[in-house]
Amino acid sequence: MEIERKFLIDKGRLPENYKTYPSKSLKQGYVLHRPCLRIRKEQSGDSDPRYIMTYKDNGGLARQEINIEVPADAGEKLFTKCDGHIIEKTRYLIPAGVKDTSSGRDLTIELDVFEGEFLGLVYAEVEFDSKDSARSYTPPEWFGKDVTEIRGFSNSDLSLNGLPGITDKA
Repeated sequence: MEIERKFLIDKGRLPENYKTYPSKSLKQGYVLHRPCLRIRKEQSGDSDPRYIMTYKDNGGLARQEINIEVPADAGEKLFTKCDGHIIEKTRYLIPAGVKDTSSGRDLTIELDVFEGEFLGLVYAEVEFDSKDSARSYTPPEWFGKDVTEIRGFSNSDLSLNGLPGITDKA
């Protein structure tokens, strides 16, 4: 089960040092959108890329998620079967400085800085160990609007429909 909250981020409010944190390049496309069947290529530094097929059911705050690593040739073939826009972004892993209230695990902010067609878009996602922990989380001041439960802001929706009408990212 994936339990996460997603926030829009105004690029002008990003921490100045965000690029100093560990990061990986992500390229992802969607074979299906509802439920979601995604292929993702992820690469950190000079390491070999990994290809991961992910199934996610419909949902906002919490949903079933299954990940399976696939060979590179299969991953590349699956990209040719994707519907909609291919999403490219860099994900920075930033310590949140707080713990999950149910497990005591240190939380991590996954800061996604989009490239290509979605250049300028920035999301922050935080994964939790329980719905109660997710609901009780107080985001840092630099986070913008919570879009967890708002249709149109999932990566699947971005891929299928492009950017929703965002006039105020914060």
